[in-house]
Amino acid sequence: MSISAEERRARILAEVQRLGSVRVVSLAQRLGLPAVTVRRDVAALADAGAVHRSHGSVSVAAGHGRRPAGGPLLGLLVPAAGQYFAEIIAGAREAAEGAGAHLVLGISSYEAGADRDQAQQLLGSGVEGLLLAPNWLPSDRPDAQAWVRELAVPTVLVERRPAPDSPAAELDSVSSDHHHGILAALRHLSSLGRQHVALVARRDTWTAHQVRSGYLAGCELLGLTAESVIDSVDPQTDAEAVADRIVRLRERGVDAVLVHNDQDAIQLLPILRSRGIGVPEDLSVISYDDVFAALGAPPLTAVAPPKRAVGAEAVESLLHRTASDASTPPVRHVQLLPTLTIRDSCGGTVR
Repeated sequence: MSISAEERRARILAEVQRLGSVRVVSLAQRLGLPAVTVRRDVAALADAGAVHRSHGSVSVAAGHGRRPAGGPLLGLLVPAAGQYFAEIIAGAREAAEGAGAHLVLGISSYEAGADRDQAQQLLGSGVEGLLLAPNWLPSDRPDAQAWVRELAVPTVLVERRPAPDSPAAELDSVSSDHHHGILAALRHLSSLGRQHVALVARRDTWTAHQVRSGYLAGCELLGLTAESVIDSVDPQTDAEAVADRIVRLRERGVDAVLVHNDQDAIQLLPILRSRGIGVPEDLSVISYDDVFAALGAPPLTAVAPPKRAVGAEAVESLLHRTASDASTPPVRHVQLLPTLTIRDSCGGTVR
């Protein structure tokens, strides 16, 4: 049975951390994986700052392999080493190094129970505090999150805001206010006279669900017509089929589309163009994430969650918690506001 990219990268990172340095070819042999696949995954891990590549070898990145004398050891668990979390990792790493702390990275997967297992592995490495971005969905039962309260070290949730009735609500959290980000996008579209906005969104991540609920709440607040929520491009949904849905909605008067995320938005642009829909002449498009939205044709206006700042603020919260020996500080749920970057995919001038 094949394993996901996240699972492969978690295995690769664990092996590199165990060995310190290893040839990529040897690493592939040890893990029983094709060398070309390992090279691609190592490149992604290097981009995330978790490993260092040099002349066919891979080693632990500076600040990831040895614990500095006197500095606290912190663990960061993310569900993937993709571009979104790469920026969170970078922000956390910069904040940790600035405070003299040492950061150890763990990569989970979207499999049930993987978060808990990876958190235990980080605890086994001796971390004194944990930063967790578990693969939770709003539909999860509150008791499914209870395991985070059983962790033996101070813990801060990253890009997750637990339900008020969840045991995890008693933990510090730092996250992007995705509802605010969507509202900023809708306000911009409204200022351009766009009143019929559809949403193309995933349904398999925490952020996707926040985008969906923020869209419905924002449309109601601004008096916009919430036309449709289309399941985004994923293994079960063909990009051509999504584009066909948008074409039909355009015939019914839809004049703008929000797309979560950049990758899916960029994938849709040429398909819409082939169907005679010009962006932004016929349809305004805004993407959510702003990781590589500027590379779209045309460049995409995009909502940019403050990813680096979330990582940095989470580290600061955790260090504050671990340093509080005399008294227990109150639990903090911090939300940072995304910004909207205006590019060519909306057209018009803000009134």
